[in-house]
Amino acid sequence: MDVVVLIGRVLFSVLFLSSALGHFMQTEAMTGYTASKGVPMAKLSVLGSGALFGLGGLSVLLGVWADLGSVLLAVLLVVTAVMMHQFWKETDPQARQADMINFNKNLALAGASLMLFAFFAHDSCLGLTITGPLFNL
Repeated sequence: MDVVVLIGRVLFSVLFLSSALGHFMQTEAMTGYTASKGVPMAKLSVLGSGALFGLGGLSVLLGVWADLGSVLLAVLLVVTAVMMHQFWKETDPQARQADMINFNKNLALAGASLMLFAFFAHDSCLGLTITGPLFNL
């Protein structure tokens, strides 16, 4: 089962690590989009969220305080959903649908991150991690 959990962590982390890379390689484009959504300090928000997605993704991938990384991702995903995907404010049907899909995707990933947190913080026999959990439930 250790290998199955590791494969799951790899697959889960790819999204966050590629997103982090995008935040740093496409900072200006993402800053414009973020500013259009009314997020204050758009460039700092893009860079900060990119760093947090990277740290959370690496934490889960490598198993370095993966419980903390999972909580970090969950919080960041909920904040991103609420600030960036306000489908309830959209008047254009296509934009509304796109924001609703991304809002729901972020909430689902936040839920998965919380489940990972519980898994990492509760199970002492995780195997294939660099460190144990930071929290102990």
